[in-house]
Amino acid sequence: MLTLLQTDSYDGMNAANSAAAAGFGIGTMIVSLFFYIFYAYCVYRIFQKAGRQDAWAAFIPIYNTIVLLEIVKKPIWWIILLCIPLVNIFIIWVLNDRLAKGFSKETPLYTILLFFLGFIFIPVLGLGSDTFDSKRIPND
Repeated sequence: MLTLLQTDSYDGMNAANSAAAAGFGIGTMIVSLFFYIFYAYCVYRIFQKAGRQDAWAAFIPIYNTIVLLEIVKKPIWWIILLCIPLVNIFIIWVLNDRLAKGFSKETPLYTILLFFLGFIFIPVLGLGSDTFDSKRIPND
């Protein structure tokens, strides 16, 4: 009988377990890559609707945030604020609110939905028929 401190010797993984782990890892990577490409395509469409010539920036991780800051008329140095815990929550809220206003979604409900369910409502903005008007975003 084994006690809590005594265990069986570990013989390692056999070939079947190794293959299953590798398959799971590769499958997870492929699914993650698919979701990233889909989300980046939706952001690409948002950038096109905003009239950006460099809409391809949606596929470049940090540069797409810089472009989004320019679209919603906020200074580029705000990207530093996105690195500060708890402050970044407020900054993301402001970015979502201004993006929603640019798409004529004036209600706070749409900002809340973008904030909490962005994985659903970013594709709605990008793939939907809504148009972007930068005049709706205040200059402050």
